[in-house]
Amino acid sequence: MEGGRSPMDRFANAVYNLLDGPVTFVHDKIVKPNQQYYPWYHQKFRRVPTIDTCYTDDPVCFFEANIQFRRDKAVDSEILNIMRNRYEDCVVYHGIDIEKCKPLHELYEDAAGAWFAKYGDLGAKGNVKVAFMKQKHRMVWERRHGPVGSGMKTDD
Repeated sequence: MEGGRSPMDRFANAVYNLLDGPVTFVHDKIVKPNQQYYPWYHQKFRRVPTIDTCYTDDPVCFFEANIQFRRDKAVDSEILNIMRNRYEDCVVYHGIDIEKCKPLHELYEDAAGAWFAKYGDLGAKGNVKVAFMKQKHRMVWERRHGPVGSGMKTDD
Protein backbone atom coordinates (compact mmCIF):
# COMPACT_ATOMS: atom_id res chain seq x y z
CA MET A 1 0.00 0.00 0.00
CA GLU A 2 1.72 3.08 -1.20
CA GLY A 3 0.60 6.42 0.21
CA GLY A 4 -1.85 4.76 2.58
CA ARG A 5 -4.34 3.89 -0.19
CA SER A 6 -5.37 0.39 -1.09
CA PRO A 7 -5.67 -0.76 -4.70
CA MET A 8 -9.44 -0.87 -4.24
CA ASP A 9 -9.50 2.83 -3.22
CA ARG A 10 -7.39 3.78 -6.25
CA PHE A 11 -9.68 1.78 -8.55
CA ALA A 12 -12.81 3.40 -7.06
CA ASN A 13 -11.28 6.88 -7.49
CA ALA A 14 -10.30 6.11 -11.10
CA VAL A 15 -13.84 4.96 -11.95
CA TYR A 16 -15.31 8.00 -10.17
CA ASN A 17 -13.03 10.38 -12.07
CA LEU A 18 -13.80 8.60 -15.35
CA LEU A 19 -17.55 9.08 -14.86
CA ASP A 20 -17.58 12.42 -13.07
CA GLY A 21 -14.84 14.19 -15.00
CA PRO A 22 -16.76 14.90 -18.23
CA VAL A 23 -19.89 15.88 -16.33
CA THR A 24 -18.00 18.32 -14.12
CA PHE A 25 -16.15 19.75 -17.14
CA VAL A 26 -19.39 20.40 -19.07
CA HIS A 27 -21.05 21.88 -15.99
CA ASP A 28 -18.17 24.22 -15.12
CA LYS A 29 -17.17 25.28 -18.66
CA ILE A 30 -20.49 25.36 -20.54
CA VAL A 31 -23.54 25.38 -18.28
CA LYS A 32 -22.40 27.74 -15.51
CA PRO A 33 -21.09 30.56 -17.77
CA ASN A 34 -24.28 30.53 -19.89
CA GLN A 35 -26.75 30.24 -17.03
CA GLN A 36 -28.92 33.21 -16.09
CA TYR A 37 -29.44 33.38 -12.37
CA TYR A 38 -32.67 34.85 -11.03
CA PRO A 39 -33.30 35.01 -7.32
CA TRP A 40 -36.81 33.73 -6.66
CA TYR A 41 -38.04 37.20 -5.75
CA HIS A 42 -36.84 38.68 -9.04
CA GLN A 43 -38.05 35.95 -11.34
CA LYS A 44 -39.38 37.32 -14.60
CA PHE A 45 -42.39 35.55 -16.04
CA ARG A 46 -43.26 36.06 -19.66
CA ARG A 47 -46.64 37.65 -20.29
CA VAL A 48 -49.17 35.25 -21.71
CA PRO A 49 -52.01 36.18 -24.05
CA THR A 50 -54.93 37.88 -22.34
CA ILE A 51 -58.42 36.39 -22.30
CA ASP A 52 -59.64 38.66 -25.09
CA THR A 53 -57.08 37.19 -27.52
CA CYS A 54 -58.02 33.56 -26.77
CA TYR A 55 -60.18 31.54 -29.13
CA THR A 56 -63.40 30.24 -27.62
CA ASP A 57 -62.30 26.61 -27.97
CA ASP A 58 -58.79 27.00 -26.53
CA PRO A 59 -58.77 25.76 -22.92
CA VAL A 60 -54.98 26.03 -22.65
CA CYS A 61 -55.14 29.73 -23.48
CA PHE A 62 -57.91 30.18 -20.88
CA PHE A 63 -55.80 28.38 -18.29
CA GLU A 64 -52.70 30.49 -19.01
CA ALA A 65 -54.74 33.71 -18.95
CA ASN A 66 -56.29 32.71 -15.63
CA ILE A 67 -52.89 31.95 -14.09
CA GLN A 68 -51.60 35.31 -15.36
CA PHE A 69 -54.68 36.98 -13.86
CA ARG A 70 -54.04 35.34 -10.48
CA ARG A 71 -50.39 36.39 -10.59
CA ASP A 72 -51.34 39.97 -11.46
CA LYS A 73 -53.92 40.03 -8.66
CA ALA A 74 -51.35 38.79 -6.15
CA VAL A 75 -48.85 41.43 -7.26
CA ASP A 76 -51.44 44.22 -7.19
CA SER A 77 -52.65 43.11 -3.76
CA GLU A 78 -49.11 43.14 -2.43
CA ILE A 79 -48.47 46.62 -3.85
CA LEU A 80 -51.68 47.83 -2.21
CA ASN A 81 -50.61 46.24 1.06
CA ILE A 82 -47.24 48.01 0.91
CA MET A 83 -48.94 51.34 0.23
CA ARG A 84 -51.31 50.78 3.18
CA ASN A 85 -48.39 49.92 5.46
CA ARG A 86 -46.51 53.06 4.39
CA TYR A 87 -49.53 55.21 5.19
CA GLU A 88 -50.07 53.52 8.56
CA ASP A 89 -46.37 53.88 9.43
CA CYS A 90 -46.57 57.57 8.54
CA VAL A 91 -49.60 58.03 10.81
CA VAL A 92 -47.87 56.23 13.66
CA TYR A 93 -44.69 58.27 13.19
CA HIS A 94 -46.34 61.70 12.90
CA GLY A 95 -49.12 61.07 15.41
CA ILE A 96 -51.68 63.87 15.53
CA ASP A 97 -50.19 65.79 12.59
CA ILE A 98 -51.60 63.54 9.87
CA GLU A 99 -51.56 66.35 7.27
CA LYS A 100 -48.04 65.21 6.45
CA CYS A 101 -49.47 61.81 5.52
CA LYS A 102 -52.25 63.17 3.30
CA PRO A 103 -50.39 62.54 -0.02
CA LEU A 104 -49.79 58.92 0.98
CA HIS A 105 -53.45 58.53 1.95
CA GLU A 106 -54.67 59.96 -1.37
CA LEU A 107 -52.30 57.71 -3.29
CA TYR A 108 -53.49 54.69 -1.32
CA GLU A 109 -57.17 55.59 -1.82
CA ASP A 110 -56.67 55.95 -5.59
CA ALA A 111 -54.87 52.61 -5.75
CA ALA A 112 -57.52 50.93 -3.60
CA GLY A 113 -60.26 52.27 -5.87
CA ALA A 114 -58.46 51.00 -8.95
CA TRP A 115 -57.89 47.62 -7.30
CA PHE A 116 -61.57 47.36 -6.40
CA ALA A 117 -62.63 48.39 -9.90
CA LYS A 118 -60.60 45.51 -11.32
CA TYR A 119 -60.83 42.77 -8.68
CA GLY A 120 -63.67 43.77 -6.35
CA ASP A 121 -66.98 41.88 -6.33
CA LEU A 122 -65.47 38.87 -8.09
CA GLY A 123 -65.93 36.57 -5.13
CA ALA A 124 -63.64 33.85 -3.94
CA LYS A 125 -63.80 31.91 -7.20
CA GLY A 126 -63.44 34.90 -9.48
CA ASN A 127 -61.43 34.18 -12.59
CA VAL A 128 -60.21 36.02 -15.63
CA LYS A 129 -63.41 35.48 -17.60
CA VAL A 130 -65.58 36.95 -14.83
CA ALA A 131 -63.20 39.93 -14.50
CA PHE A 132 -63.28 40.49 -18.26
CA MET A 133 -67.09 40.45 -18.27
CA LYS A 134 -67.08 42.89 -15.33
CA GLN A 135 -64.83 45.23 -17.30
CA LYS A 136 -67.07 44.93 -20.36
CA HIS A 137 -70.22 45.69 -18.36
CA ARG A 138 -68.54 48.68 -16.73
CA MET A 139 -67.52 50.07 -20.13
CA VAL A 140 -71.07 49.64 -21.47
CA TRP A 141 -72.46 51.37 -18.36
CA GLU A 142 -70.06 54.29 -18.73
CA ARG A 143 -70.94 54.68 -22.39
CA ARG A 144 -74.65 54.82 -21.61
CA HIS A 145 -74.72 56.61 -18.24
CA GLY A 146 -71.36 58.33 -17.68
CA PRO A 147 -68.60 57.42 -15.22
CA VAL A 148 -69.58 55.11 -12.41
CA GLY A 149 -70.34 57.09 -9.28
CA SER A 150 -71.20 60.35 -11.08
CA GLY A 151 -74.93 59.66 -11.31
CA MET A 152 -76.88 58.71 -14.37
CA LYS A 153 -76.96 60.99 -17.41
CA THR A 154 -80.21 62.78 -18.05
CA ASP A 155 -81.72 63.41 -21.44
CA ASP A 156 -81.08 67.18 -21.45
